[in-house]
Amino acid sequence: MGKPKRNILAAAEESSTPPDQLTESQSLARVVKAEGNNLYAVILPSKKPLLVELEPRFRNTIWIKRGGYVLIDVASSSERPPNSRVVGEIINVVRDEKAWRKLPYWPKQFTKNTYEDEDDDESTVGKMPPSGSEDEDED
Repeated sequence: MGKPKRNILAAAEESSTPPDQLTESQSLARVVKAEGNNLYAVILPSKKPLLVELEPRFRNTIWIKRGGYVLIDVASSSERPPNSRVVGEIINVVRDEKAWRKLPYWPKQFTKNTYEDEDDDESTVGKMPPSGSEDEDED
């Protein structure tokens, strides 16, 4: 049986409102890749990559897309095993990006329309195939 609808709506409501200010251990990050099992590779404004875990209240409730923004907390890393690659936890998901961008703690490095994926080369989606005119002999 699925989660009650009131829990889903409560999680969605919590993620729609940004906090007034961030603590020392909190930071905004851009999601680079879903690693599976509620783990996500994120990149901080300082370009430092991290592996973070999705908080249990958001699991199977809120979906995070690649290139989206999340609020992470690295204070929970002291409770993790010393060999763990996971260094923090996603405590909020940016759903209304326009409202979040107006806040004073939004990093200037996360400018609009700058999706940086270091793994992929230039995409050819939506482009015409290269013409063969370069290889043809001209008469």
